[in-house]
Amino acid sequence: MSVTSIKNSLWIAALGTVALGSMSCKNTLKGKKEQSETTGWNYNDKDQGGYFVAKAKDVKTAPGLVFVQGGTFTMGSTQQDVMGDWNNRPRRVTVNSFFIDKYEVSNLAYREYIHWMENAFSGSPNIIQSAKPDTLVWRSELAYNEPYVEYYFRHPSYNNYPVVGVTWKQAHDYCIWRTDRVNENALIKAGYQNKNVIKTEMGGGGKESFNTQSYLAGAYAGQPSTPRSKTGQLLDAQGKARNNVQFSDGILFPDYRLPTEAEWEYAALGLIENNIKPSKNKKVRGDETVSDKQLYPWKNDGFDGMRVTKKGKSQGEFMANFKRGNGDYMGVAGGLNDNAATPGPIDAFAPNGYGLYNMAGNVSEWVADVYRQNTSMDANDMNPYRGNEFKQPVIENGQAQRDSLGRLEYRIEPDSIAKSRRNYFTAKAADYLDGDSTSGDFYAYGVTSLVNNHSRVYKGGSWNDMPYWLSPGTRRFLDENLSSAMIGFRCAMTHYGSVQGDAGAGSGNQFSAPRRTRK
Repeated sequence: MSVTSIKNSLWIAALGTVALGSMSCKNTLKGKKEQSETTGWNYNDKDQGGYFVAKAKDVKTAPGLVFVQGGTFTMGSTQQDVMGDWNNRPRRVTVNSFFIDKYEVSNLAYREYIHWMENAFSGSPNIIQSAKPDTLVWRSELAYNEPYVEYYFRHPSYNNYPVVGVTWKQAHDYCIWRTDRVNENALIKAGYQNKNVIKTEMGGGGKESFNTQSYLAGAYAGQPSTPRSKTGQLLDAQGKARNNVQFSDGILFPDYRLPTEAEWEYAALGLIENNIKPSKNKKVRGDETVSDKQLYPWKNDGFDGMRVTKKGKSQGEFMANFKRGNGDYMGVAGGLNDNAATPGPIDAFAPNGYGLYNMAGNVSEWVADVYRQNTSMDANDMNPYRGNEFKQPVIENGQAQRDSLGRLEYRIEPDSIAKSRRNYFTAKAADYLDGDSTSGDFYAYGVTSLVNNHSRVYKGGSWNDMPYWLSPGTRRFLDENLSSAMIGFRCAMTHYGSVQGDAGAGSGNQFSAPRRTRK
């Protein structure tokens, strides 16, 4: 498992095998009897083994997310490298379909997280403090920013503004918490957890609070309940109702997580808007054409590509919140250009082709990847990502162990397992092919350079950046334990099944099979 939850743990992956299998065998469930094409035995039949198979269905969109149909694109620089970093050389890659937040995570959303932590861990002040953003990031020796220190995160006037002062690790932990609350709510709504479990948690439940992975591993039971309606009840092998939900039942959501750099950049460009004739019907294929190369998350237009050119009341307005030049953060009174001096509301400015807001400007955003200058050339061309740490849950006496937050404990996979594999050779892959014995390149990262395995990438320009940084291909890095008044984040989620986002559409091209008769 990656430390950034890019994958589910091996434990959960094993539990989820049935679901993925049922997705690919949807045609076996169309008849009057749900029957295995492999053995002829009935599914969901207590007299024939009681093998429960959930019907394939459209993947639900979790709260706050937008579906992004994947595809191929040129990742990296779309403009002259005026900084001379040479860390984003263009390269064609493919990104699978996924979900991503429509908006940046707001102060209100993050305060909800802090509220939960303060109640669930009321007896652990250190845990609560470690989750809070650093409001001192607003301070500067030669600027009067103290009001932002006091009010930006806390005052309701800033509810709908992006949270800042959050480290990469804090953003990562927020994703875990959000996963748990969404899945806990899904179980309560489906009738498999008693709603009173929330009162228990908020009364100082601490490590005994719901955690998705602990629940699936059997290390947490909560307050089980059984749906009153018999329609759609989960059954065990004996045909009796069960209330322990498995991932293969299709009730729980995958993990919220930080998007990979490739996912974030792909989503930011929103190139589907430049497809001349995109598919609008799952039965009709669209054109495989992108008309124009984009510099920013919107179509190139006008002499600088930064303003609305269409005639109307918005003509001439800036498309994003950024710093136009030295000393110019919002323009002249009576004619403010971007109408925001610091971060603006998360729903301000125009959405891009995928309906995502502020993928350029407002605040830069953390992504999952560990930073290396040449990652764009080293990583895979399918779902590229640097930062994997393959882990396995700690098992003692047959029981998965939990940490002080109620989450499963993990340890790095032993090298003996990696050595026996053909598809990977090390469990700690953040610096793979970069200074280790297999790469032939020795840059002494972390010794003679500020770049190390704790350096995380952040993308997109902020309210304090010049237009150069608004291009999705630009990239910078910061230590995962540091924060800034210019960096926020948004969450993503893996999408399962059809790349079109519709289980009915299926994957691959579907052709009519010729009728064959047995001779």
